[in-house]
Amino acid sequence: MAPLYQIRADYDADTIVVYQAYTPAIAEAALRAGRFVAPFAFHRMTWIKPSFLWLMHRSNWARKPGQERVLAVRMTRQGWEEALSQAVLTTADAAAVARAPVHVQWDPERSSRGAALNHYSIQVGIGRHVIRTFTDDWIVGLTDLTPQVRKAAALTQAGHAAKARPLLPAERVYPLPRKLEDLLFRGR
Repeated sequence: MAPLYQIRADYDADTIVVYQAYTPAIAEAALRAGRFVAPFAFHRMTWIKPSFLWLMHRSNWARKPGQERVLAVRMTRQGWEEALSQAVLTTADAAAVARAPVHVQWDPERSSRGAALNHYSIQVGIGRHVIRTFTDDWIVGLTDLTPQVRKAAALTQAGHAAKARPLLPAERVYPLPRKLEDLLFRGR
């Protein structure tokens, strides 16, 4: 049984993959440029999620209006950990949350069919004061996963979850430095 709070992600020695869902206009412009550009909103918080299945639940497998395109955003682990070091849990007092450049929220992890599981997945809100660093310095690659998402969704809906499983990214426990564990799991 998984611990109640734990970061699971697709990562290597230098990078971690987080997922986001966008309108076709935002996704296509970003993919063409190889980075986020207008019409991406640089003036508001953007939420990144290392859990693929949580984003599938949130975007309804890329069928929710405004979330029809799913991008894998590969970012540096240094940037990921820098973002986490600036985070405040959304359950903190309202004044601390309002001042925080980065927000962290824990939500129930999801199965491939969207059922809530008994452990939590992290979401990280990159605020407008850090967003340019995120887009310009921390991101090292963008990949369109939309065709893969649609194929996995069709297989799962047709009752072939085992055939869909190889289309899902491999995620494993992300090794957090102790200082970040204390920050993210405090009061948990």
